[in-house]
Amino acid sequence: MKEIQKNKMAEASMKSLLLKMGLPMIISMVLQALYNVIDSIFVANIGEQGAIANQALTLAFPIQILIIAIGVGTGIGLNALLSKNLGEKNNEKVNKIAGNGIFLSICIFVIFLLFGIFCSKWFISLFANENNEVLTMGTTYLKICTCLSIGAIGYTVYERFLQSTGKTMLSTISQISGAVTNVILDYIFIFPLKMGVAGAAFATVIGQFVSLFIAMFFHYTKNKEINGNLKYVKPEIGIIKEIYKIGISAGIMQALLSVMMAGMNAILGCAKADTTILVGSFGIYYKIQQIALFSAFGLSNTIISILSFNYGMKDKKRINECIKYGIMYTLMVTFILTIIFEIFAKPLSGLFALSNSSSKEIIEICTLAIKVASIGYIFMGLSIAIQGILQSFGCAIKPLIISFLRLVIFVFPVAYLFTLSSNPASLVWWTFPIAEILTSIISIFILKSTYHGKIAMLDNNIVNNK
Repeated sequence: MKEIQKNKMAEASMKSLLLKMGLPMIISMVLQALYNVIDSIFVANIGEQGAIANQALTLAFPIQILIIAIGVGTGIGLNALLSKNLGEKNNEKVNKIAGNGIFLSICIFVIFLLFGIFCSKWFISLFANENNEVLTMGTTYLKICTCLSIGAIGYTVYERFLQSTGKTMLSTISQISGAVTNVILDYIFIFPLKMGVAGAAFATVIGQFVSLFIAMFFHYTKNKEINGNLKYVKPEIGIIKEIYKIGISAGIMQALLSVMMAGMNAILGCAKADTTILVGSFGIYYKIQQIALFSAFGLSNTIISILSFNYGMKDKKRINECIKYGIMYTLMVTFILTIIFEIFAKPLSGLFALSNSSSKEIIEICTLAIKVASIGYIFMGLSIAIQGILQSFGCAIKPLIISFLRLVIFVFPVAYLFTLSSNPASLVWWTFPIAEILTSIISIFILKSTYHGKIAMLDNNIVNNK
């Protein structure tokens, strides 16, 4: 009890707390996004089949995003609920929430295991345009990543256990260990052992297992606020409902990334241009921009942990400080990333040195895409920060509305109109900053109305733990 009473989320300066917890969280999320990026860079450089292999990985990417999405949705629900009950000092419920999180991770894995066995080939065939090489490579990669997805799913849960108690550095160490393992094994499996896309897939899942095992070690040895007794690993419908009341919107929000990517692949495939080049450029661009996106999500997750804890304590002053500095830091990070992407767009695109005749054009268009789309990163960061704030308040629908706006409602129609133009390769990328700007404006109004309903009337009833 003593450790919970002195939890840094209740006492530390909010200005420094968000930085100390946020930076490791950003690193962790970016590394998570880099798994597929690293795989794609390695396979793009394997020789004449590099371009085909990269296309295969691009087609599998939506399902990888979906795995992350469901894991993150469950994790965010766990994070917010754990942090809130830790703030309320409801120890028994904290333990039950954690146990149900482990149970849910097993259930999610079983779903993707079945998908991998029975649906991998069918899914890749939807976008392979009857290219047998792409179909074979994509199916191989996707089947391995789904059938062995317990590492990715399990890590997401144990990561949230550490984050909910403020131990973000330990979760980051776990993620870094897995990412380094992935890079080393990518090289060994793809080049000396010549395992191709199968090697990339095995490198990914082994890296995820390393992250999981290290996170489990830290949780069971360092996380004294949560009882790891196996008796709590049993389903309780009420707790599962509470987890997904918060987390389902986050899961759907992340899943919409997969929907958006699949939808854009379809829209670009109908453009009045070389669709192979357009789709290839989009695939590379989207993987690169995950760095900015997941950086924003890292800070958003930090906001969820800290704000949920203080919301549970009903500490109005710290709630306001968390909102203020959370938004400010998110804008700062996304601004810095905008500058970096504008300057280094071409070198970043050039990492994917595809081995075919159209590679130069793909890299040029991808460079343009990064430069144009990065204009919207600050607005993207604002919307994602607001989503985190809303999730901390227990809102389910409002964050989901924001995601639908920025990933579907404002994207598909605008992108389609640009593809009808005479120069879609140059114009279609403006879809993303337009969508981000419009969404951020609406997000501000949603936050204002929610704040007045949830927080403004709270008494500044600080729980004194001394």
